Amino acid sequence: MTKTKIKIKRVYEAADADDGTRVLVDRVWPRGIAKEKLKADLWMKDIAPSTDLRKWFNHDRSRWEPFKERYFTELAKRPALIDELVQLASKHTITLLYSAKDETCNQAVALLEYLQSRR
Repeated sequence: MTKTKIKIKRVYEAADADDGTRVLVDRVWPRGIAKEKLKADLWMKDIAPSTDLRKWFNHDRSRWEPFKERYFTELAKRPALIDELVQLASKHTITLLYSAKDETCNQAVALLEYLQSRR
């Protein structure tokens, strides 16, 4: 990926022109958000953590590091989805959208870290 930007943003923040391609990375559609308001270009629910992993993590910060390790293992088994994001990001800015309240310990943050490690 060359000089492109991957951003993350909560689904409850307004869309703007700098977002580029907006990719929802939640397995479950965000509560209270209409498709028209979200303005997602793509919903990659299969790149989100498995339901079992998501429930185990339960946004418990004490489980953040083990969550990332387990999620990275899941991501390694989904190379086509990772390649799709890498291809998008090689062309222009992409914004990974998530609905979690915690802005520092969530799957979008972990996914961004994983993608950056592939550069």
